[in-house]
Amino acid sequence: MRTSRALLAAVAASILILTGCASGDRAPGAATEPAASVGPEPTGELTVFAAASLGAAFDDIAAAFETAHPSLTVVPIRYDGSSTLATQIIEGAPVDVFASADEKNMAKVTDEGLAADPARFASNTLVVATPAGNPAGITTLADLADPGATVVLCAVEVPCGAAAATLLEQQGVIVSPASLEQNVTAVLTKVANDEADAGLVYATDVEGAADVESFVPEGADEVVNHYPVVALTGAANPEAAAAFVAFVLSDEGQSILAEYGFGAP
Repeated sequence: MRTSRALLAAVAASILILTGCASGDRAPGAATEPAASVGPEPTGELTVFAAASLGAAFDDIAAAFETAHPSLTVVPIRYDGSSTLATQIIEGAPVDVFASADEKNMAKVTDEGLAADPARFASNTLVVATPAGNPAGITTLADLADPGATVVLCAVEVPCGAAAATLLEQQGVIVSPASLEQNVTAVLTKVANDEADAGLVYATDVEGAADVESFVPEGADEVVNHYPVVALTGAANPEAAAAFVAFVLSDEGQSILAEYGFGAP
């Protein structure tokens, strides 16, 4: 009987030891996820280059990202035409993250070996913007071909310009623009300031704008810009860069983009 009791006690002790090993000696309520699955908390500064059309949305994303990571500061984001930003990156500008308004200009950066595996995070389409009240009576895409209409477009090397050229060609509309701008913000500014009767901009650019009107031209749904984002391989702050890209792709980042009218990737 004593032998049996001794054997039972030994077995019980062995079970307790094994249970303790399996639990990892965690205190009640402690996280169960392995520490190796949690990346380092991003700190320091993060430099982001982003397409001009992302201005308001990425300002909000940067603010939310800083709130989530209080030890990190996002340097004021550099907004411009994607072609301009791609050129600056290729020429050596110190950048951690690049968000382009099209995949063509992103390819310029990846082809130089400066980034790999960009991810689509949003989409956008074109609208015709006119000054408030539409004084020139622009109501169709064909109206942009009127010799009496002052029209501004993005330069063709800029994503909004390439999209505009495609849309106009597909619809058989020939436009003689008064100027070709280096980013979509410049086009919208001229329209809002009554320096132009109309311009082709992104749908997101006119969201909430009281000084312009807009309409969706025929064929716009067939010309969609897809936006890619990537952490640069030479990023000075690679941990923060990877975390920012992940945040843009997260539910919270996507929700902010949707609030500004961006479509799904």
